[in-house]
Amino acid sequence: MTTEDIVCDKFHFRHDPKWSGRLGPADGSGPLLCVACVVEMIDSDDIASVRKCFALSGISGVLRGSPGALRELLRQDDRVHLQFIASLLGMLHTVEDQATLEKVDQVLVQLLLELQSELSYRFVLDEIHKQLSDQISVKGFLPTFNFLGNLVEAAPNVASNLVTKYVPLLERLCSALFYPDEALKASVLHVWLKLFGTAGGLAAQSLPTAIRDRVCILLLQTLANANSPQLIKNCVGLLLLLLQLRGAVTVLMSSNTDQIMCHENQNIQADQCQVLSQDQEQHCSLPLMLKKLLMSGDEMLQVTSARCIAAVLVHSQCSAPFIQADVPEFLFDRLAGSQSETLLWSVYSCLILLTEDPLFFSQCHSVYGIDSIVRSLKEALQLTNLEVPKQGLLLLTEILERQPPSKRLFPSGSGFEAVSEALLGGVSCSCLLVATQAANAAAALFRLNHQSRPVQYGKIEGLIEAITSRYSELPLPSAARHRSSRSLKKPDPNSPASRSEGFLLQSLVCFQAACRLAEECASEPVLKENTFTAPSKHSHAQDSLKSLCRCLLHCCDSVWIPTVIGMCEHAPNAQILQYFYSILSSQFTLLPSLRPLFANKLASSGFYRLPLEHKGLLCAGNRHPYLNTSCCGFLQKLSITLLHQSDPASASSLHDVEEVENLLLYNLPSLCCRLSNWPTLLCESPGLQLCEYKGPRATQYCLVIMLHLALQQGDRLLPDQTVFSSVMWLLHSVQSQGSGALPRSALRSALYLLARTQDKSPDLDGASLNCISKALSPRQSFPSLYIHHPALLHFIWRYPDLAEKYGTLVLELWLQAQHRDAEQNVAAIQEKGESNADERQEQEPDKETMELLTLTEKYPAVILSLLDMVCTREATLAGRALAVLEVFIRGQRDYEADLCADLMPALLQAIQRLSVGNMGLGLGKEPTAQAVNSLPLVLKLLCVLQASDPPSSSTDSKMDGVHFKLLYHVSNLAGTLKPTDTGSLLPALSYLYCCLSLSPPHCTDRAVSVLLSNTGLMDQLQTVCSSSSSAPSLSPSACPPSALLCCCHLLLSSLITLQRVHSAQVQKSVSWSLDTAVHRLLFQKRNTDNLLLVSYLRLLQSLLDADLASAVVRLSTGPGLVGSRPLGVEDGALYPLGSRGAQCLSTALSGLLLQKHELLLRASVNCLSSLLRFLQRKSPATETYVACKPWSRFLVYCLLSSGESTRLHPATLRLITILLKHGSTSVLWEPDLLQLMETVETRGREGLGEEAALALRLLLSQILNGALHAQLTREHERRVRRLIETLGPPAPSPSPPSSVLRVGDLSICLSDFTA
Repeated sequence: MTTEDIVCDKFHFRHDPKWSGRLGPADGSGPLLCVACVVEMIDSDDIASVRKCFALSGISGVLRGSPGALRELLRQDDRVHLQFIASLLGMLHTVEDQATLEKVDQVLVQLLLELQSELSYRFVLDEIHKQLSDQISVKGFLPTFNFLGNLVEAAPNVASNLVTKYVPLLERLCSALFYPDEALKASVLHVWLKLFGTAGGLAAQSLPTAIRDRVCILLLQTLANANSPQLIKNCVGLLLLLLQLRGAVTVLMSSNTDQIMCHENQNIQADQCQVLSQDQEQHCSLPLMLKKLLMSGDEMLQVTSARCIAAVLVHSQCSAPFIQADVPEFLFDRLAGSQSETLLWSVYSCLILLTEDPLFFSQCHSVYGIDSIVRSLKEALQLTNLEVPKQGLLLLTEILERQPPSKRLFPSGSGFEAVSEALLGGVSCSCLLVATQAANAAAALFRLNHQSRPVQYGKIEGLIEAITSRYSELPLPSAARHRSSRSLKKPDPNSPASRSEGFLLQSLVCFQAACRLAEECASEPVLKENTFTAPSKHSHAQDSLKSLCRCLLHCCDSVWIPTVIGMCEHAPNAQILQYFYSILSSQFTLLPSLRPLFANKLASSGFYRLPLEHKGLLCAGNRHPYLNTSCCGFLQKLSITLLHQSDPASASSLHDVEEVENLLLYNLPSLCCRLSNWPTLLCESPGLQLCEYKGPRATQYCLVIMLHLALQQGDRLLPDQTVFSSVMWLLHSVQSQGSGALPRSALRSALYLLARTQDKSPDLDGASLNCISKALSPRQSFPSLYIHHPALLHFIWRYPDLAEKYGTLVLELWLQAQHRDAEQNVAAIQEKGESNADERQEQEPDKETMELLTLTEKYPAVILSLLDMVCTREATLAGRALAVLEVFIRGQRDYEADLCADLMPALLQAIQRLSVGNMGLGLGKEPTAQAVNSLPLVLKLLCVLQASDPPSSSTDSKMDGVHFKLLYHVSNLAGTLKPTDTGSLLPALSYLYCCLSLSPPHCTDRAVSVLLSNTGLMDQLQTVCSSSSSAPSLSPSACPPSALLCCCHLLLSSLITLQRVHSAQVQKSVSWSLDTAVHRLLFQKRNTDNLLLVSYLRLLQSLLDADLASAVVRLSTGPGLVGSRPLGVEDGALYPLGSRGAQCLSTALSGLLLQKHELLLRASVNCLSSLLRFLQRKSPATETYVACKPWSRFLVYCLLSSGESTRLHPATLRLITILLKHGSTSVLWEPDLLQLMETVETRGREGLGEEAALALRLLLSQILNGALHAQLTREHERRVRRLIETLGPPAPSPSPPSSVLRVGDLSICLSDFTA
C-alpha cells in the first residue's frame, strides 16, 4: 500500500478491479481505493494495528472529501458492504488501542450515514443484539455502546427502529446497567441519553412504558451509587431528559422502588442479583439525590439539578418532597454565592415553581431565603443578560404575593430597606421589561403585612418617585400609530409601544397598592404615628405617612394623570383606566385637607366628562365590569366631595349628600351610554317609579345632578340650550305625572342648571314659570335649594313673578354666603401673615358685592329690597345690605335723579318709623331689637347717600321737600339719643354736617335755623364737648370717641360760619374751653388722633373768622392764655385768646405743619391764615411778631427742603403767600423763592395741578405787589412775570370740591379745607 492509495499489495492482486477506484478529481489524480483490500486488512490478524488505523483514516478522509464515491463502490454487492460493516463492528471488540477504537467508531458512523440504507441500520442493530445475546457478560462492550450512542445521535432513524423493533436490545441495555464498571455504565447511559434526546424526544414517546419505567428506576439506582464524573454527568443528563416526560416523572418521584421486575430472558447472574438486592435496601429518593447535586462544587451539576427540580415541578406539581427535604434552603444558598447567569436563572426558575406550594411558606423557607434573594438581585442587575434579574424579580414578586400575613418577612427596617434598594435598582434598569417586573414586585411589597416597624415611608416614597420618573421615557402613542395598530390583528408584544403600555399598567398597579397601604396605615394609629420610630428620627418629616400621601398626590397630579390621559387619548385601554380611576378615588381619602382642592382641579379639568365617555365607549353591553366599577367609584367620590363643599355645616347639606350618594350608587353602573344620548334619556317618559333610588326617573335625577356638578366646575357636558329644555321637560313631566316632588338634591341641581343656561336659551313663558314656582314652593324650603352663584340671582330677578316670591330671600342668602366667604378669606390671609388684609378689602369691593352692583344696575328694584333689609332684618344681615348700598351709592359717578327719588322717600319713611320708636323710649318703653339695630344702619346709609349726592344744579334747593324733612327728623333724633349711643349719634351728626357743608350757602338758611332752634341737638353737642374737656378726669370708657368729637367740632364750625352768613337766631349756645383746645394742640398732639386735631383747627378757624365772638359757641378761657387780671392792652384786645394764647397757638400750628398729613397741613394753613387776619384786625403788633418769629424761618426751610411734592404742595405755596402778605421776614428771595421758581420751571406747567397753579399764581402776584418787590432786580422781575405768563390766564374761581372723605362712619367735607 502506497502512502496515498488505500490498497494492500499483499491482497490487492487477487481482487476484482470493480472494487477499486480512483477517487477525487476527474483527471484521475486522486488516491486509489480498494474496498476488498480494506476489508481483508481489517479481518487479518497479520496486519498491524497502525496500518489498520491508517487505512481507516484514509476511508474517513474519502467519506469526507469524496461524498458518494464509496457508496457507489459498495452498492455493487450488498454482501460486501455488510461484510465491511461487520468487520468494523468486530474491531470494536478486538482492538484495544483507544485511538484506533475512536477511528473505527468514526468510520462506522460516517459509513452508515453515507449509505443511508435501512438494511445497514438493521444489520448493525442485529449484530449488536446478537453480540449481547451471545455473551454472558457485557464486559468489553463499552466501545460498542459508545458507537451505538453516537449512531443514534447521528441517525434519528436508528432511534425510531430501536424503540419500535428492538425492544429486546433495549432490555439488554437496561441489564447492562447492573455491571459494576462505571465506565461501561456511562457508555450505556450515553446510548439512553442520545435515544431520549434525539429529534426532540419524539423517539422516547414511542418507547414502551415498561422499558421507560425500568430505565427510570435503574437510573436512580445508578445515580445513587455513581462516583465517576462522567457517569454522574450522563446520569444527570438522562435524568433531565426523562423529567420532560410526565409518566417518567411519576415513576422517578415514586417512593416504591424496592421491586424491579426482571425479565426471564435477561439471564442475570446470581452475583448481579445480589448486588441489586443490596442496592434496593437503600432508599433511592430523587429529591435527596438532587439535593446532593446542589451541594456539589460543580456549577454544571448545580444548574442541571435545578433544572431537574423545575422539570419535576412543571410536570407533576409534586413539590412537597423537595420542600420536606429542605431543597429550597440549598437553592437559596446557591443564590447567595454565585454570579453565574445560568445558575441564577435556573435557581430562580426552580424556586418560582416551589413557591406555588403553601408548604414552602409554612416551613418558613421564604423567611430563610429572602436575604439571599435580595443579595442575588443586586448582583443580577449588574449582569448583561437582563433575563436573569427579570426572573429574580419574578421570584421576589411570587414570594411577596404568597407570603402568609402571619409570617413576617421584614420584622426590622434594615430588611425592608435592603429589598426596597434592590427594587429601586430594578426600576431604574435600562430594560423596560425588568423595570416592569420590578414595579410588579413593588406592588406586592406595598402590602401591610410586609411593612416593618417602624414603617419605612421614606423608602416607599423613593420607590414611587423612581417609578414615576420613568414615565418621561414612555413614548406617547400618536393618532397615526393608533390607526396603524387598529389595522393589525394582534399587536407585537415586543414592540416599544407594547412594552411602554405594559410598564404603565404595572406601575399603576403599584401606585394603587401604595395608595391602599397609605389608607390602611392611616386607619391604624400605631402605623400612622410610627410609634416605634427612633427619637432621633422623629423630626424627619420626609419619613412620615403625611409625606408619603403628599408624594402620592403630587405624582398623581403632575405625572400620572397627564401620562395616562396622553397614553389613552387615541386608544383607551380598559385595564389601565381601571387602575387609573381607582388611584384617583384613593386620593380623596389620603389628605382630607386637600380633598376640596383636588376635587375642584379634577372637575375643572374635564374629569367629569372623561370617565363618562370611557364608560360609554368601553363598558356598554356589560363589557369591562371592573372598569365600570372603578369609574363609578371615582365619579361618586368626586361628586360627593364637590357637593359637600356647598354647605358642609348644614343639616340639609348632609341630607343632600346622602341622597345624592344613593342616587349615584344605584344608577351610575347602568349609565353606560354616550353623552350624546343623555338628552334622550332626560326626555323619556319613565312610567311608574317603584323605588326611590332606582329606575328610569332616578337615572334622570342622577343625570341632572352630574350635569350640575360638572357645569359648576366649568365642564359643559351638553349644550346650554339642550340642558335648559331638557330640565324644563323633566320638571313638567314630574308634575304632570303627579309622582311627587323631585328630590331636593335633584331640584337644587335643576334650578342651578336653569339659571346657568338661561342666557343662551329663550325666556320662559307663563306655564313654565308656574311650573318652577310650584316646584320651588313652599317658600320656606328655598334656602335648602340655594346655590351661591350669580346666575341664580339674575335668574330669579329676571322674572318679576319669581322676584316677587324669592327675590328678597335670594338676596339674603347671597349676603349670608358672602359673609362666610369673606370670613374664610380673612382667615386664610391671616394665616399667611398678611396684616393689611382688612385695608385691601376696604379699598376694593369683593366679587360678591360687585355682582350685586351689577344686579342693581340691571334690576333697580333690588335697591329697594336691600333698603328694606337694612330697616327690617337682624343687625348682621342689615349691616351687609348696608355695605352693599354704600358701595353702590359711592360708585354712582353719573348720579341719577331717579335713584335719589326712590331712596330718599324710603329712607324718610324709615327715619319716621324709627323716630316714633325712639320717642317711645323717651316715654319709658322698652326698645325693640329691631329699632335699636336698624337706626344706626339707616343713618349710615343716609350719610352715604348725602355724601354721594353732589349739589343740585337746578333752582330747587336740597333743603326743600324730602331733604328738609330728613334734616328735621334726623336733628330731632340726634337730640333725643343718648350720648353713649355712638353708633346712631355719629352718623346722625355726620349727616347734619354734610347737609350744611355740601349745600350752597343760599340754600342753608332754613337748615341753620332749624338746627340752632333745636335745643336738644345743642344740648347733645354740649354734652359731647363737655365730656372731651373733662376727659382727664373721666375713665376711658366715659370719654366720647374721637370720631364723635371730631364730628361735633365740624358741625359747630359749619353752624358758626352759616349763622354769621344768615344772621340766624340762636336759642342755646354751646360752651367750649379755648385754653383746653390750645393746650391739646400744643402739648397733646402726639396722643391725639390726626382727624381730631383737624376738627379742632377747623373749629378754631371758624371762631377766629368770627373774632372769637359767636352766638353759637360761648368760649371760656384761662390764665394760661390771657394772663392774670387786670388784663393788659394786648390781652384785652385779643381776649379771650390773649397775647400769650396767640403765641402758643401759632407755635402749635407751626409744629402741626411739619406732620406731613394732608388734611392736617391744609387745616393748619387755613387756621394760621385766620389767626393772622384776626391779629391784623385786633393787634397788628402781635401779627408782626407771629409772622416774623424765628420759628417761621425754620418752618419754611423744612418745607422747602422736603422734596418737590412738598415744595409745590398748594398748602405750602399758600403758607408762603400768607407769610409774605403779613410782612414776614422768614421768607427770603434767595434761596427760598429762587429755589421754588427753579423747581416750577423744571417741572413745567404740565406738572402742576389746578389748585397748585392757582396757589403759585397768588404767590407770584404777592411777590410783585408786596414788600419783597423792592428787593427784586429787573432780571428777577422779568423772570417772575414770565413764570406768571407760563401759568396762563387766571381761571375763574373754582367751586369748592364736593367730595366727601369717609373715615369709618365719619364724613369730612373736603370743601372746608380749601383756600
